[in-house]
Amino acid sequence: MNAATLQELPRELPWLNAQAASLHELRGRPVVLAFVNAASVWCAQRLAELAQWQGRNPGRIQVLVVQVPRFDSERVPQRSLKLLRRLGVASPVLLDADWAAWQRYGIEAWPTLLLVDADGAERERIVGLGGDLDRSLFALIEGLPPPLEEDLVSAETLPEPRLSLRFPAGIAASGDRLYIADSGHHRILECSHAGRILRQFGLGTADFMDGPADQAAFNRPQGLALEREHLYVADAGNHALRRIQLGTGQVDTLCGNGRPGDPAEGPVNPAARGPLHHPLALAAAANQVHIASAGDNRIWSYDLGRGELRLRAGSGRLELRDGNAMMAAFAQPAGLAAVQQVLYVCDALGSAVRSLQLRNDLVQTLVGQGPWEFGDTDGPRSSARLQHPLGIALSADAPLLWIADSGNGMLRTLRLGGGELSTVELPRRLHGPTGLAIAGGAVWIAETDAHGVLRYDIVTGSLEDVSIDE
Repeated sequence: MNAATLQELPRELPWLNAQAASLHELRGRPVVLAFVNAASVWCAQRLAELAQWQGRNPGRIQVLVVQVPRFDSERVPQRSLKLLRRLGVASPVLLDADWAAWQRYGIEAWPTLLLVDADGAERERIVGLGGDLDRSLFALIEGLPPPLEEDLVSAETLPEPRLSLRFPAGIAASGDRLYIADSGHHRILECSHAGRILRQFGLGTADFMDGPADQAAFNRPQGLALEREHLYVADAGNHALRRIQLGTGQVDTLCGNGRPGDPAEGPVNPAARGPLHHPLALAAAANQVHIASAGDNRIWSYDLGRGELRLRAGSGRLELRDGNAMMAAFAQPAGLAAVQQVLYVCDALGSAVRSLQLRNDLVQTLVGQGPWEFGDTDGPRSSARLQHPLGIALSADAPLLWIADSGNGMLRTLRLGGGELSTVELPRRLHGPTGLAIAGGAVWIAETDAHGVLRYDIVTGSLEDVSIDE
């Protein structure tokens, strides 16, 4: 334990959503400095745990989020703030673009929490997802009266606009329907291709409930997969695989119990349902739903007939490694596309696109060099680069993979069978694109940071906003 007063925050750090303050000004109340990377689901989990504790104990601690970039795009203040707001973060955020605070406080890993007592001394630091967070936070406030509301740093200057969508993530499309995971509003929308809302699934509040469309609840849903009369949902905030029966609107849970955990292979107990760990993307084919599990860096398959979960590939380590099944490794898989016996995987932190042969579970890297190798280069696969891609979709009538290159704000294509990576020429840069779907001669894009949906006409190359409204 370090009893000395903690050094002051570097003055050059910009405050992204609150008026600047100092640790000295906050003396007299406990402070948690949360060193995170907004692109990491492990950091997202720690931030969610902090927010839940604050919800149960309002006003007892001041959380300051220190965002430390992994990608060049995160050095742009607005990009980092958007990524954190996608996670529901409302605490004051500082951007440590040059890792000055990271070095000053000797931080070694994401996420790290520095618990600072009311006298300004570091009481404890919690690294990774270990430790008893509740115990540590209660120890930090022991014997202290709750601070007055005016003593806390106010947050959320220039909040996000109130629009029909809030950080839409997953998207799925049929010949005449568009399905949107309206993540920030915790709901799924069924729309016409023109954008008219036809049905809403979910109450619109973060919760975990099955039932009819107007009684069910989701928590930051992400990826969607449409298969016949069912829509499958990667309910990331609930760590669950959900299913919507489109004929009736009924919502049920296939796997996941609301808490992150290590899944187990075999039959899923309908009562307990077992854990999942940050499912971000889905692909449905041949009576199976494939799951990109970002929290444990693995690919799982749920057999719809048997109600069984199977581990397809991934050692669990965060890295890019090719090979068979458990010898292979992923770096936070965040997008999936399936065709015949091949599953294409978008590795977000690896800035990579991988292929998984479902016959033998062999993993190969198509584009990407490793978790710290990224860029915006077109060309042959050996030299091409992506930056924090978050979504992929496959053309139904051509061996062409479309990629939401989120960190670069681009739509990219990869021609399968040895083709090159190319950038689609658009009239403007995209704002944090995530989900992609292909239907009706168009690529439908969830432009997450702009709270919108775009339609890119594959033949004409036109790009237009889809107005989502009642």
